[in-house]
Amino acid sequence: MQPRISMITLGVEDIERAVRFYEQGLGWPRLESPPEVAFFTLNGTWLGLYGREALAEDAGMTAGDKPAFGGVALAHNVTSEAEVDAVLAQAVEAGASLVKPGQKVFWGGYSGYFADPDGHLWEVAHNPLVWIGPEDP
Repeated sequence: MQPRISMITLGVEDIERAVRFYEQGLGWPRLESPPEVAFFTLNGTWLGLYGREALAEDAGMTAGDKPAFGGVALAHNVTSEAEVDAVLAQAVEAGASLVKPGQKVFWGGYSGYFADPDGHLWEVAHNPLVWIGPEDP
C-alpha cells in the first residue's frame, strides 16, 4: 500500500450549508458532482461532503449521536502566524466556531482551531521548522 490520503469525506447534517461554508466561505474550488455529494480539490487530495446518515450507511454503520470530541482533527498549514489568524478569521466569518485562537504552541509553532458548521475540527498551523504539505502552485 502506498502512503497517501486520496480523499477525506466528512459526514454533514446539511449538504447545502456545508457546501456554502467550504465553497463560498473558504473559497475552495468545487468539482462538478451530483447534488447529494460535493467534492473539492485540495492540491493533492480531495475533500468530500456527504450526508452524515448516508455516509454511515455506506460504511455499514449507523450515524448515532455526534460525540463532543471525535478524536480527529484535520490540519491546514500556512506560511506565517499572521496567515493562521487570517484563516481562522475567514473560517469564523464563514460560519465556523472558533475553538482555540491562534497562539504559540509547545512544539515551536503557532496554531489555532476552528470547528466547521458540522463540528469537524480543523487546526490551522504555522510550523517554522518544516513545511508540511505540497508546495502551493
